[in-house]
Amino acid sequence: MTVAQTLPLIVAVPLFGAAVLVGAGRRLPRYAAEVLGCLFAAAAATLALYASAAMPSSTARPVEWLGGWRPHGGASVGIVLVGDRIGLGLAALVSLLVPAALAYAWRYFDEPPRRHAGSFPALVLLFQAGMCGFALTGDLFNAFVFFELMGVVAYALTGYRVEEARAVQGALVFGIVNSLGAYATLLGIGLLYARTGELGLAQIGAALDAHPGGPDGLVIAAFVLVVTGLLVKAAAVPFHFWLADAHAVAPTPVCMLLSGVMVELGLYGTARVYWTVFAGPGGIPAPDAHRALLVLGVLTAVLGAVMCWQQRHLKRLLAYSTVAHTGLFLVGLAVLTPQGLGGVALYVLAHAGVKAALFACVGILLDRFGSVDELQLHGKGRELPWAGALFGIGGLALAGLPPFGTALGKAVIEEAAGGWATALCVLVSAVTGGAVLRAGARVFLGLGPVPESPARESRPAADAEETTGEAEEPETRGGRLSRVPDSMLVVPTVLLAGALAVGLVPALRTGVGRAADAFTDHAGYLGAVLYGRAAEPAPTPPPHWALSGVLWGLLATASAAACALLAVRRPVRQEPARRADPLRRLHSGHVGDYVAWFLAGVILLAALVV
Repeated sequence: MTVAQTLPLIVAVPLFGAAVLVGAGRRLPRYAAEVLGCLFAAAAATLALYASAAMPSSTARPVEWLGGWRPHGGASVGIVLVGDRIGLGLAALVSLLVPAALAYAWRYFDEPPRRHAGSFPALVLLFQAGMCGFALTGDLFNAFVFFELMGVVAYALTGYRVEEARAVQGALVFGIVNSLGAYATLLGIGLLYARTGELGLAQIGAALDAHPGGPDGLVIAAFVLVVTGLLVKAAAVPFHFWLADAHAVAPTPVCMLLSGVMVELGLYGTARVYWTVFAGPGGIPAPDAHRALLVLGVLTAVLGAVMCWQQRHLKRLLAYSTVAHTGLFLVGLAVLTPQGLGGVALYVLAHAGVKAALFACVGILLDRFGSVDELQLHGKGRELPWAGALFGIGGLALAGLPPFGTALGKAVIEEAAGGWATALCVLVSAVTGGAVLRAGARVFLGLGPVPESPARESRPAADAEETTGEAEEPETRGGRLSRVPDSMLVVPTVLLAGALAVGLVPALRTGVGRAADAFTDHAGYLGAVLYGRAAEPAPTPPPHWALSGVLWGLLATASAAACALLAVRRPVRQEPARRADPLRRLHSGHVGDYVAWFLAGVILLAALVV
């Protein structure tokens, strides 16, 4: 079987598995349903890894036209899957993280409704299929379809515990804001179809290239609308408001997937659409795209870091750290070079493992103590030394400790973007890593003064619970865990080991560098998809460790540790700092406010592009 023939199977296998579980789930015992879910997810992961390993070179682009509808003279009405190294790598990452999340939930997860053992693994498999399809498709409309399949399943998974009002509210906020992004993307696709008569990424790019001289208003509007929907999924400011609300109520295995891979798919889509459709002579000029991505990246990184530091609800803390690191990813993409993209790719690979491992540790706390409140859990984590060690290592990796892959990716972005980006990366890494280390020091080491009674904030009761993380319901059957299952400790251990391997394996760095060369080759992509012509892009130096990057990573890690130590030594605040009130008021939890910010974001993005 060729690599091209493998591409449809990577999407079809989890879809088939979901159908089997939905059809037979009522009759299967829970053990059998969970085994089947893990097997189907692992089978898709095996196919994705096989396809990645069997690629003849890092710059190859295996193409599969579904139904045999191949193009003639550069014109086609068929649907195409394209398996370049970046897309296949992302599909492999998705397909590895899904079985990890299912294994983490093995036999412990309390999943309503009763006697539907296959419902949760079936939804997760649908989620996997949507994400893999989005990573591999070469058709813009089908990218929208896969993205919305992923989104709809994500809404259901976020509100899976439907007996809780907060879960339903978080899922509704998630659904409404992301649906607005979907409508914007669909409208942008309609504008591009009106202009070009095409829906394939390569075909649209070729049609725009045929009319050089810069974009007109219609092309600019299409770019803004399509990218808006993608940036909503990526949780870029000011489209980010749904993320923390969703993470606060979603089951822990779902949080591992949302922050580990789904947010990153929005960034991947932004990069894919730009380089295949809008990077040619008839698309968006590079300075305009650079300005838009850079401004949004800096805003996202700074606001995410500030909000992360303010949290005591551990899930919200990790959610805002995802927002902050999304900003750094956008800064790397804004460079618009293979070097910047290579750094982002390595950063994403390692960040997925680190963030999923941290959420797994928070899930252990939730299921053992019925709380994710940093102050309420003070010292209780001493009886969980292995989970505490994993949480601390995750915080150090998030701060950019060499030789973790997060440090390598960040160092490459710093080198590609210039000196000012170094300061931003060090600051954001120190603040987000410091917030995680601060929480770990209080919870697992018992450092700092013991809070007498963590006061609720001066807000309505529901909002206070969302912010502090008190009185949370465990996700386990029969109440709180008396003993942590081995699977809940093995999974984050393996994930952190994977994040470490990203920074240590030289062949991976070389492969990512060559893959980034091919991904940013606009003409090469069009030639491979439309005419079957293989072209080698001009090679650039692959990502590598540099002494300056190591030193900056050590500085960020030391700064994070110092911030954490200073924070736990200070008296415990019974109310949040007044200076943070304006930012907190922006994150009101009211969907009407978030819709207003969505519209403001569209206007801001349009102004930056024009």
